[in-house]
Amino acid sequence: MRNFQFYKEKFIEFLLFGCAFLSVIATIGIALTLIVEAIAFFKIVSLKEFFTSSEWTPMFSEAKYGIAPLIAGTFLTTIIALLVAIPFGTIIAVFLSEYANKKFREAIKPVLEVLTAIPTVVFGYFALLFITPKLQVLLPDLPGFNVLSAGLVMGVMIIPYVSSLSEDAMQSVPNSLREGAYALGATKLRTAFTVIFPAALSGITSSYILAISRAVGETMIVAIAAGMQPNLTLNPTEPAQTITAYIVQVSMGDLPHGTIGYQTIFVAGLVLFIFTFLFNILGVYLRRRFREVY
Repeated sequence: MRNFQFYKEKFIEFLLFGCAFLSVIATIGIALTLIVEAIAFFKIVSLKEFFTSSEWTPMFSEAKYGIAPLIAGTFLTTIIALLVAIPFGTIIAVFLSEYANKKFREAIKPVLEVLTAIPTVVFGYFALLFITPKLQVLLPDLPGFNVLSAGLVMGVMIIPYVSSLSEDAMQSVPNSLREGAYALGATKLRTAFTVIFPAALSGITSSYILAISRAVGETMIVAIAAGMQPNLTLNPTEPAQTITAYIVQVSMGDLPHGTIGYQTIFVAGLVLFIFTFLFNILGVYLRRRFREVY
């Protein structure tokens, strides 16, 4: 019986290790695929042109390969989304953690998280057909495709990532800290933002980093609502193209394998991979930096 228990534990340990190892292998395989195609691309296009040129027109007869317009479009939509998601998500997390009773929290949290289950193509058409016309009432010169509406709707979509994880982090803070603050005469609001929030900062920053990574990697909302124009601009009222939207656009065409147009998909994917990888490293660092042990 004891030997059976031993081998059972070893089998479970091996199975868990295999799952973890498989995810690592998959990540390495993706990275190698992107790097191999990128090397072939950079044999034709110089790094200087790739990083300094302000035009991205790889499908034109006079092709230009400056990635800056795609990076600008990606980060512009991400910033707008975060300006919506982080404040609203944090306020919702504080309310659910410190103000809402248990029954209300258990009822409203699943409803809020339903937003993550809605297909992003639905959000994209919602931005294009509902939000953009509403914004055009305030901004008559706003074009039909623009970064602003895409960023706003993307921000609404990623609110649950911020609110749910932040609320979990705040709930994990011991009640002794709350009771101590109340004993010193602090109000509930003051306790939430000067005691509980800093104590849960490691989990909250992780939720922010996850939201950033989710926004950077979003595809369908920006592909539908932001337009497909690789425009180097920081004006949210103009159309732009993100890295993911470009990958979608080119992937729908018929490009022969090995052509430079085909390789641009992998180069754009590699840039996106590097950005998300760096954000994840930043998240791990911040989580360790602000982790509290109780």
